[in-house]
Amino acid sequence: MAKEKVTKKAPAKKPEPVKPAKAPVTEARAIAKTVRLTPRKARLVIDLVRGKKVSDAIALLTNVNKSATDPVLKTIKSAAANAINNFNMAEDQLYIKEIYANDGMRMKRYLPRAKGSASGLLKRTCHITVVVAVK
Repeated sequence: MAKEKVTKKAPAKKPEPVKPAKAPVTEARAIAKTVRLTPRKARLVIDLVRGKKVSDAIALLTNVNKSATDPVLKTIKSAAANAINNFNMAEDQLYIKEIYANDGMRMKRYLPRAKGSASGLLKRTCHITVVVAVK
């Protein structure tokens, strides 16, 4: 008896799934975490620049005399830099789409009081989030 060669067919290759094209990125964000500033003070400054163009917001914040302007300004510049460098957005068309300050951690300290007692003290922090987009 002659042995017959059995040839196995290779399994049919499945067609590669077609990946949908990614939508172009239209916004960029920056988050400053655990900023040593109370959220209430940060919101006073944030409310001044919400919805404005980035260039106008930077010009406005350089003239505001509040302790919160430095971290807010730094976060806005960071979000604008992310948009320009990472996503090739036009610098003159950027505006602040969202900006908010949430509560961060609270450091609990104490103050010495009369007769050997103590009272509590909360040192608050906040997280500042800025989202810039192209108009």
